[in-house]
Amino acid sequence: MISLLEGSAAKVRKKVPEKVFALRLEIVGTAPVIWRRLLVRESMWVSQLHEAIQVVFDWFDYQTHAFVFDGLRLGNPVRRDDWLVEDDRDVRLSDLNIEQLGRFGYEYHFGESWRVSATVEHVGLLEKGQVYPHCAAGERAGPPEDCGGLESFADMLHCIREPDSELGREWLEWLGESYDPQHCDLEKINKALGKLLKS
Repeated sequence: MISLLEGSAAKVRKKVPEKVFALRLEIVGTAPVIWRRLLVRESMWVSQLHEAIQVVFDWFDYQTHAFVFDGLRLGNPVRRDDWLVEDDRDVRLSDLNIEQLGRFGYEYHFGESWRVSATVEHVGLLEKGQVYPHCAAGERAGPPEDCGGLESFADMLHCIREPDSELGREWLEWLGESYDPQHCDLEKINKALGKLLKS
């Protein structure tokens, strides 16, 4: 027979506080490095992390993607003879032990081969009033969607430094007046991340 004390003790189980990961996201191969610090909850779906990465680098999710967690590939589901990408909509960050892994990869647009290195910089707890995901820091604008990969991106940056040249004018017309490769607009990024929560 259970005593009253035992019954009440069973009800007073403390809820384990949710962890928050501070991820440093770097686009591999860019010089100087294009990076972001993204704060995410451990309960976040991996597919939502994909959406957040698209936002912080100002990409439009037009292409296929995959995460690589210690050999496990998650993203747009693909099954080939020697290649398997499992669906990232069914897995949360808390399922992947990323605190111990310390690092994982993200690949976008397999033709242009954008690769992002993700490093777990810090593990903390949820802060009251803080909205997640949240971009806390970063440097430089992301490579524009469909600019052609690392080599083309480097050529583009070189060309727009000569705005009076034919190629410089063409690139600037394509990019639009607001594009500044040196500027990371955290306010714009966080506004867009806030909209992700509502969709």
